[in-house]
Amino acid sequence: MPIYAYKCESCGAAKDVLQKISDPALSDCPACGKPTFRKQVTAAGFQLKGNGWYATDFRGGATGAAGSAAATTAAASTEAAAAPAAAHGCGGDCSCA
Repeated sequence: MPIYAYKCESCGAAKDVLQKISDPALSDCPACGKPTFRKQVTAAGFQLKGNGWYATDFRGGATGAAGSAAATTAAASTEAAAAPAAAHGCGGDCSCA
């Protein structure tokens, strides 16, 4: 469940509330009781770091280099897997590799 930040426009009281997305927004301030308790817009509480799909798919300019590196790696692993079968001349259907 997400945590929502609320702040009262009348008295300035602030509170973080754990709520379901489907729950209705709170409106009554727990401090002063007035119906001026509003949901605040806040920054995300986490950061994505490292090499992942978000770095290659959603960052500008990095998609070309990452895509070609992945294609090169895939081609090299396919060639390496086919090499033992070709060395034995069996066609790759046996367990001699």
